Amino acid sequence: MSKNLVTVIIPTFNRELFIGKCIDAVQKQSHKNIELIVVDDGSTDNTPQILSQYKQQIKVITQKNMGVSSARNIGIANANGNFIAFCDSDDYWLPKKIQLQLSLFNQNPNAMLCYTNEIWIKNGQRINPKKKHQKFSGHILSKCLEMCIVSPSSIIMRREFFNEIGNFDETLPACEDYDLWVRAALKYPFFYIEKPLIIKNGGHTDQLSRKYWGMDRFRIQSLYKCLKNEDLNNDQRDSIVTILTRKCEIFIQGAKKRGKSVPEYEKILQDIVIKDG
Repeated sequence: MSKNLVTVIIPTFNRELFIGKCIDAVQKQSHKNIELIVVDDGSTDNTPQILSQYKQQIKVITQKNMGVSSARNIGIANANGNFIAFCDSDDYWLPKKIQLQLSLFNQNPNAMLCYTNEIWIKNGQRINPKKKHQKFSGHILSKCLEMCIVSPSSIIMRREFFNEIGNFDETLPACEDYDLWVRAALKYPFFYIEKPLIIKNGGHTDQLSRKYWGMDRFRIQSLYKCLKNEDLNNDQRDSIVTILTRKCEIFIQGAKKRGKSVPEYEKILQDIVIKDG
C-alpha cells in the first residue's frame, strides 16, 4: 500500500447523465495517487456502457440493486488506499479537493476524518444553503443529531476509521450517511475545510429524499440504535434522547395526519419515556 493512496468510491445507479462528469472530475484531481472504484448498483440505463469506456482507468464492480449503503460497503471491502473518500455519482469535485484534505491530515496526524464546504446546484441554478445547514469543526455530535450536515461527497477518512466505527448500515434505505456521521461524532472530532471543494447537484427526481415521506423515520431508527451503545456518556445519552423524543413525536403526529399507523415508532417513544423519562 503506497503512502497517501486515496481510494475513491463512487456508488451509482442509473446515472448515465452524470457519471461521466463525476469520474472525469476525480481524474482531474491535482493529487494523482488515486484508486477509483465505481460500484454499479444494478443500473438498467446506459451507465454500464459509459463505465466501459474508461477501461483500465477505473475498477468497476457490478452488483444487483442492493442500495447505496451496500454499494459503498462493497467499495470499502475492495479498497487498497490509506485513505477512503466517497463521491455520489451526481456530484463533482473541484481539482484540489484531495490535495487540500491530505494537507490537513499531514498537519493534524491525529485527525481521523475531514469534510469540506460545498457549492449547491439545484435544477441547474446555484442556490445558497440555509443557516440550518451551517457546518462546524470539532466535536459536532449536537450539530449532527438534528439533520445530516456532512455530505458523503465531501468527506475523506483514514482507512482504520471503518475498523473503529463500522460501515454504512445496510438496513437503512435512506439517511445512512446521517447514521454513520452520528456514530463517528460519538468518538471523533470532525475536521472541516471552509473552502467549497465539491459541487452538489440536486433537484432530479431519483434522489432518495423524494422517494420516502417522513425521512426522519430513518433518523429515528439510527438514534434508537445509538442508545444501545454502552459507551455513551451521560451528556451524549441526554442529547440523543432529547432529539429522538422530539423526532418521534413529530413523526407520529405527521403519520396520523396522513391516516397512517406507525406502532413501531409509538413503541420507541414509549420505550424512551419508560427508560429515560
